[in-house]
Amino acid sequence: FDLEAWMPGRGDGGAWGEVTSASNCTDYQARRLGIRCRTPGQKGTEFVHTLNGTAVAISRALIALLENHQQPDGTIRIPEVLRPWVGLDQIG
Repeated sequence: FDLEAWMPGRGDGGAWGEVTSASNCTDYQARRLGIRCRTPGQKGTEFVHTLNGTAVAISRALIALLENHQQPDGTIRIPEVLRPWVGLDQIG
């Protein structure tokens, strides 16, 4: 699964860009790494399934934020939901 953000500066007319990703690698990585588990009440072991995830690609998230919220005067409007963490209404 990918989460993408609109990036107006990409290509001609903008494009969507991945800012986070998560995937089920099933047992592929576990086989390569030899990671097994034992299920209570069953004989033997089995390979685990692994997950892979990127929390946030910071640079791409910032690009999307800056490109989508830049005002005509060059300032960046901080989205209301982010203001408690940023501590600002705008940058510049």
